Parts: sequence; C-alpha cells; structure tokens
Amino acid sequence: MLSGALASGVGYAIWYAALKGLTATRAATVQLAVPVIASVGGIIFLQEALTVRLALASLMILGGIGLSVVSHR
Repeated sequence: MLSGALASGVGYAIWYAALKGLTATRAATVQLAVPVIASVGGIIFLQEALTVRLALASLMILGGIGLSVVSHR
C-alpha cells in the first residue's frame, strides 16, 4: 500500500509540475498517452507480449495525439 501511495504521489507531483507549461487542451491531449505508457511498462517490467493489436492501438493513439498537437501550432 505504501509503495502504491508513494508511486502515485510522485506521479501526480510530476504531472502537476508539467501542467504549468501546458494549456488545458494540450494537457488533456497528452494525458491520452497514459495507456500507451502503461503498456510499455508492462512489456518491459512484466514481460507481457507485444501483440499486433497493442502495437496498432498504440500507434493510433500516438498518431491522434501528434495530429492534435501539430494542428494547434
């Protein structure tokens, strides 16, 4: 329980520090990358399988985020 609380606390501290430099729209868009980050962590630390479905879904998520960030410039 302590480990989870510590990890969450550090994660939130980093996120709120990063929010200072982002607009609300950009922050919401970038936050959509969380499932991709979690799946990469699962692959690296838990030796989960990288499937074609996961790779395609991750690419679509990151592509959508990229389009949103580029279109706002």
